[in-house]
Amino acid sequence: MKWLSEHLLLLVMLGVYSAFMVHHAWIGQRRSKTVLDYFVGGRSIAGWAVAVSFFATYSSTNTFLGFSGKSYGWGVGWFLLVPFAVVLSLFSWLFVAPRLRVFTESLESVTVPDFIGFRFGSPSARVIAAVVVCFSSIIYMTAIFKGVGTLIEFLLGVPYVVAIMVVFVLVVGYTVAGGFHAVVRTDVMQGVLMVLAAVVLFVGTTRAAGGLGTLLDKGEIDPELLTFEAAPPLGILLGILFATTIKFVVEPRQLSRFYALKDPREARKGVWISSALFLVTFSCLAPIGLYAHRIVGSGVQDTDQVVPEMLATGVFGPLATALLFVAILAAAMSSLDSVLLVVATTCQRDLLSHFGRVKDDRQVVRSTRWLVLVFALATAAVAIKPPADIVALTSFSGALYGACFLPAILLGLWWRRGSSASVLASFAGGLGTLFLWPYSPWGDVLHAVFPAVAASVAAYLLVALSGPARGEPEIDRLFSAQPSGEAS
Repeated sequence: MKWLSEHLLLLVMLGVYSAFMVHHAWIGQRRSKTVLDYFVGGRSIAGWAVAVSFFATYSSTNTFLGFSGKSYGWGVGWFLLVPFAVVLSLFSWLFVAPRLRVFTESLESVTVPDFIGFRFGSPSARVIAAVVVCFSSIIYMTAIFKGVGTLIEFLLGVPYVVAIMVVFVLVVGYTVAGGFHAVVRTDVMQGVLMVLAAVVLFVGTTRAAGGLGTLLDKGEIDPELLTFEAAPPLGILLGILFATTIKFVVEPRQLSRFYALKDPREARKGVWISSALFLVTFSCLAPIGLYAHRIVGSGVQDTDQVVPEMLATGVFGPLATALLFVAILAAAMSSLDSVLLVVATTCQRDLLSHFGRVKDDRQVVRSTRWLVLVFALATAAVAIKPPADIVALTSFSGALYGACFLPAILLGLWWRRGSSASVLASFAGGLGTLFLWPYSPWGDVLHAVFPAVAASVAAYLLVALSGPARGEPEIDRLFSAQPSGEAS
């Protein structure tokens, strides 16, 4: 009874939030009549809703715990996350969203691997891309489970493993039931909640630390944190930031939002909404770790625990703490549901169906629901003993996607040349460089994402230019079907 009375407010807010998720799952289940409905919302989602979902899908416990706490150890160098996020969000909405929406509908594509396979006429590239998606998704979801498990452990006093199982049950329940419609509906609610929480966290942290100007009191904080000296070497820092935010352009969970736009012109409505949400939220969260030195001291070893430590001290008050708890939990859900749906869809459509017999829509949806459960179980098991911290896991998964998919996505949308051979070469060049670079003499001063992406693009261009240009009617049809308002 004592535990219940101490955590009553948190539990009540969690119950209300869970009720909304159940409602959205019910609506999503009613609207998911076909594979297209379940996978990409029937390509019928409004631009503003996709924009909020794009923001909410990216913003997870990785953002509220991993990203917020990183300036605790790396200082103001971590503030560069804000311009990286805003610029790459703008780039993705302006240069990827409209064309990807047109191309994928024309190709009848619903996953990133099948887009790559159809665009370049390469079943092999499709299968390899699907394997990359499955592997990278488990890495990324491990980071989310770690973050939310740590938070629940700190605030509710339950064992870490129990916390992971609670999240597992909640997110699997509504994702399995409602598919993409449920995911987007919950994302909109979660996105609004996350922006509010970011503002509350910033205001509460700065107030508890003594005000905005306390960072200038060098007697209270290591002076190195106010320079770039506390951060990793610039080549490593910029690489981590790039690998973390290039996901806007290449990660399937982000790109799947563009598939769902009801019209390519809806991208014009989404671009500014999404980028503004990233600007406000990340500007509030980036300095949290610095101010935390005035609240929890300088003895925290794992920066992923900085925000939970502050919440556990009670400096925010019970209502604000409960709001932040639910918002950070919502952040975890908004990313987990999207990644689970993407990885299950990819596995079903690009691996199982590719090698097996064709199934009707009901069988495909049923199989995909089971795959959501399987991948969630596998990731929860890995998260019990995660191999690295949140930012490291997040940046590695982003580097993996960038090294593999950047040429196939960008050049595939904007340049007619390219073939199965060029895509496979880009995969080999990018992956090989990514995994071997840390063993090179420059591995300690330059992040592997830069040479990996460079090798991937160079391999694509070299093979594409050395072979004949593809002149199939399908390619001509794709490039003639441009988004409305784009010059021909």
